[in-house]
Amino acid sequence: MTRIINVDGAGKERSYLTKAIVAAIRELAKQKKPGVEARDLVSFIIFSLDTIAASIEISVIAWEKRDYWLKADRFRMEWAWAGNIAGKMRTALFDEDWGSIAALAAEIGQKLAKIKVSDNNRLGTPWKGFWNIISNQAGTIT
Repeated sequence: MTRIINVDGAGKERSYLTKAIVAAIRELAKQKKPGVEARDLVSFIIFSLDTIAASIEISVIAWEKRDYWLKADRFRMEWAWAGNIAGKMRTALFDEDWGSIAALAAEIGQKLAKIKVSDNNRLGTPWKGFWNIISNQAGTIT
């Protein structure tokens, strides 16, 4: 029996999402006033940060199996901000606190400053319709 190799691992997904977050923050900075697209952008950033935070444990499992505890803990600490900022941004979005959203977007931009995304990227606009997803999740939770 042959091994099954997963070519779409957590690292690839995290790389794609970080690039998409950087593109979304750039697009959010271009917005003149809050509207439907701004809500979609912020919702996409929240969803992406939550997905990144969930992928961290998947990544460190292999290291912990090999007793690389320090490497696993460092990696967790390096990405711990993602879940925290996603929670703060979700609260700010539902409270319509656009000043806090701008500050959190700047903080995310600082964390992802090393990520390079060209203006002619192939990411497209993955944030379209994410406000509906986030608001529906909030509706089922509360």
